Amino acid sequence: MINEPEITLRKKFRDILDRKYVGAPLVGTVTTAGLLELMDITGAIRPEADRDPKKMVKLAGSLHTVANFEVIRYPFDVTVLGEAMGCNIDPGTKARTPAIVSHPFEDNPEAIDVPPDLPGRGRIPVILEVSKLLRSKEGEEIPIVAGLEGPADLASYLCGMRYFLKWTIQKPQLAREIVDKCIDICILYANALIDSGADAVVIADATASPDIMGPDAFIEFIKPGLIRFTDSVDGHCIIHVCGKTDSIIPDLLDCGFNAISVEESVEDLSRIVDLAHKKNTAVIGNISTSITLFSKTADDVREESMICLEKGVDILAPGCGIAPESPLKNLLAMVEARDEYSYSEQGQ
Repeated sequence: MINEPEITLRKKFRDILDRKYVGAPLVGTVTTAGLLELMDITGAIRPEADRDPKKMVKLAGSLHTVANFEVIRYPFDVTVLGEAMGCNIDPGTKARTPAIVSHPFEDNPEAIDVPPDLPGRGRIPVILEVSKLLRSKEGEEIPIVAGLEGPADLASYLCGMRYFLKWTIQKPQLAREIVDKCIDICILYANALIDSGADAVVIADATASPDIMGPDAFIEFIKPGLIRFTDSVDGHCIIHVCGKTDSIIPDLLDCGFNAISVEESVEDLSRIVDLAHKKNTAVIGNISTSITLFSKTADDVREESMICLEKGVDILAPGCGIAPESPLKNLLAMVEARDEYSYSEQGQ
C-alpha cells in the first residue's frame, strides 16, 4: 500500500485549488449544509445559528467533528449580501432557510451603489466574526470556506428576478450596470472574508444558471463581472452555478476560478473534469442532494460517490445545498466511499 505523506487538510485543500495536490480527493461541501441532526447534536439551532457567531461556529464545525467532512463551509444561507443591501428577510425556521421577501431597488435600480459601510451592515459583521473564530479554532488544520450570493442572484434580490431578467432583454445597458455594481459589492465582501480568515470564498448563483438566464445572457451579462471578481479577490475563489451547466462550463473556466462546483444534473461529468483540468481548475461535486443524499440509503450514497470519484472529481461533495432533513449517515457514507476508493487506488 502507498501511504500519503502527512499534510494537513488545509494544505491539501489549498493544493487542490492550486492544482498541486496528488492524492485521494477530499470530502466536504462548498454549498450550504445546515442539517437538523447536526443542530440537535450541537444545540446550535437555526435561525439563531444564522445570527449568533458562536452558534454558527459550533454548527459549521460539526461538519468536520461529527460528519467527518474535511472542509467547513459557512454560513448556511445565501442572503447575507441581499439583507445588507436593504432586502427584508424571512428569517426561516430550524428546517427552512432564510429567504428574500422584498426588493428595495425594483423601482430605482440606478440607485444601486456600493455602501462605504457595507462590512458593518446586516449580518456581515457576524460572518466576519465567524471567520475569525473558525480560523482561530481550526488553526492550520482544517480549511474554512465562506459562501456568498453571486451577482445574478444579488441583482435579482435587489431588483426582483422578473425585472432583472426582463432588463437583460429590454434594457441591456441597465442590466450591465446593475451587475457591475453587484460585482463591486461581492468583491468588497469577499476580500473582507479572506482578510478575516477564510481559505476560500465560494460564489453560489442560481439565477446565473442556463436554466434561468440562458447561456448567451450568461456570457453577455455575467461572465465579464466574474472575471473581474477573480482578478480582484485576494484569495482562492470557487463558483457554484445551479442546474445543468454543461453549456456554460467553457465560459466558467475562462473566469479564473480555482474550482468549479457542479450539480448532479450536468450531462457529462467526465467531460467537465477533463475540460477543467486542462484549464488548471479543480472540480467539486456532485452527489445528488434532492434525491440521493435526501432520501436514499447510505449504500446508494456510496455507489454514487464511487461514480463521481472514478470520473475524477478533486473534492467529493454534494451537488448543491444539502436539505436540512437529509440523514447524517448519508454524509458519513461519502467519507466511507472515498476511503474505500483511496485504498483500492493505493493497492493497484
